[in-house]
Amino acid sequence: MGYVPLGMALGALVVNLGLHWWLAPVMATAVYAGSMEFLLAGFLVSAPGLASVALATLAVNFRHVFYPLAYPTHLLGRPWQKVLGAWKLTDEMYALLAGGTRPHSSRQVLMLSSVTQFWWVSGTVLGTAIGNLVPAGFRGLDFAMTGLFIALALNFFLSSAAWRVAGYAAVGIGAALLLPGPFLAWSLSVFTLCCLAEVWVVERRDAGPDDAEGQDDERREAR
Repeated sequence: MGYVPLGMALGALVVNLGLHWWLAPVMATAVYAGSMEFLLAGFLVSAPGLASVALATLAVNFRHVFYPLAYPTHLLGRPWQKVLGAWKLTDEMYALLAGGTRPHSSRQVLMLSSVTQFWWVSGTVLGTAIGNLVPAGFRGLDFAMTGLFIALALNFFLSSAAWRVAGYAAVGIGAALLLPGPFLAWSLSVFTLCCLAEVWVVERRDAGPDDAEGQDDERREAR
């Protein structure tokens, strides 16, 4: 149900930008990548180059690389199910699965993802209906998806108490502020390296000195 107010924000934003109302449900159906759809609405107005759109899409959706770690891919056996499941994998779908929802069949996985998309498309249609009622100078609609990410992050930290992850994010932000080039690419890259470093340290610690030496011997033999 959280998709409804977010979809309404997108629909209202599309109308306020002077675009055709039907673009909102079309994007919600075909693109179905909430944060990217908010950017895409702005791109349709400013008309940047194709390279800029491709780079922005890669940077914004880079987080999806990690989502399959908590996604029941083993339930999607047929090729079309894998493609459809990957296309319908969104932040909210990941949050449901990582938060304890455990589907037991491909039908349940695809049904759950289809229901979430239904609410998203419905929300955008409602948003276009009320978009003309929003004052032209109203600001904040484009912040709706950012607000969602903040809520999801806080829920993660409060439920897992993994505040060190916030520290990794702070390191990534600090590095991106100092390094030249695209901010989002640097911050995500440094954050990812910090997370991978923790996984490597934990694995080495849990393995113990004997296991670590054995693994090193196996690597040397393999080389």
